[in-house]
Amino acid sequence: MMSQTDYTLVHPQNGKLAFSLNYFEGNELFQQVQRHNYYSVIWVQEGQGILNSDFFENCFSASSMMFFSPYQPFKLTASTTIKGITMRFHPDFYCIYKHNKEVSCNGILFNNIYQPPFVQVPEKDIPMFMHLILQIQEGIQSTQMGQYELLISYLKIVLIQATRLKINQHPQAKEDFVAGEEPFILQTLKDKIEENFKTKHAPGDYADMLHITPKALAKLTKTHFNKTLTTLIAERIVIEAKRELYLTSKPVKEIAYNLGFNDEYYFSRFFKNNTTISPVTYRETVGFGKGEILSA
Repeated sequence: MMSQTDYTLVHPQNGKLAFSLNYFEGNELFQQVQRHNYYSVIWVQEGQGILNSDFFENCFSASSMMFFSPYQPFKLTASTTIKGITMRFHPDFYCIYKHNKEVSCNGILFNNIYQPPFVQVPEKDIPMFMHLILQIQEGIQSTQMGQYELLISYLKIVLIQATRLKINQHPQAKEDFVAGEEPFILQTLKDKIEENFKTKHAPGDYADMLHITPKALAKLTKTHFNKTLTTLIAERIVIEAKRELYLTSKPVKEIAYNLGFNDEYYFSRFFKNNTTISPVTYRETVGFGKGEILSA
C-alpha cells in the first residue's frame, strides 16, 4: 500500500512546481518510467531493487541517493518495500548551471553520461542529511520573508554534501579512471568527444582519431560504459542542446547549426528521438531565455 506526505512550493506567477519535498513508503511511485521537467533527488532509506536510467541498469540498496535531470527517464523496480524521501526542483527555482562554481554538481551528480546517477549515504552522514531535510520541510511550510533564499541555501548544502560523497566514492566522477580500471584509449575517447561533439557525430570519426577499428571501439564502449559509441556522442550533444535551450534565447535553428546540424528539422527529430520531446517543448516547459537574465 502506497503512502506519501507532500510539501510543495508552487511558483506564484504560473502555479507550477518550484520545489517539493515528499516522504514515501511503498513500491508504486516509481514503477512506471518517469520523465519530468524538473530535477529529482530520491533518497531510498529502506529497501532495495533495480534502477533503470537511460541505458544504465544497477542494483540499489538502502541509503541510496539518486539524481535525475529534467526529462531523464528512470524507473525503480523494488524487490522489497522501499521507503524514502524525494526532492524535486524546477530549473527556474535553482539553476545548477548558473551555480556550478558554487556547487559543482553538474557533470557529477547530474548530466554524467559515464556513471550511474547515485551515491550511498554512509550511516554517519544520515543525521546530517536528515537535519537538512527537516530544515527544508520547515522552510516550505513557512511563508516568512526570504523563503526561497533559505530553501535554496539548504538545497545547495544537500547537493554539495552529495557531490563530495560522489567524488569520494567514485573518483572517476571528477577525474579519469585510475590506471588499470579503464583502458587509456577510453579516457582519450572521452576527451575527443568533449572536444569534437559539435562537429563530429559519426562513430567512425572517433575510431579514426584513436587509430582503432570502429568494431573494436564499439566493443570497448559497450563493455565499459554499457552504451554504444553512437549513444555516448548523442547524449553529449543533447546535454549541450538542453543548456542552450534553457540558458539562452537563441533560435532553435542557430543552436542546431552550432551543434553541427545544417537542417533544423533533422536536429529536432534527433533531439526528440533522444529525449521523447521536441526542442520547443523542452524550452517551453523547462525554461526560456535565461541566459540574458543570468548574465545581466
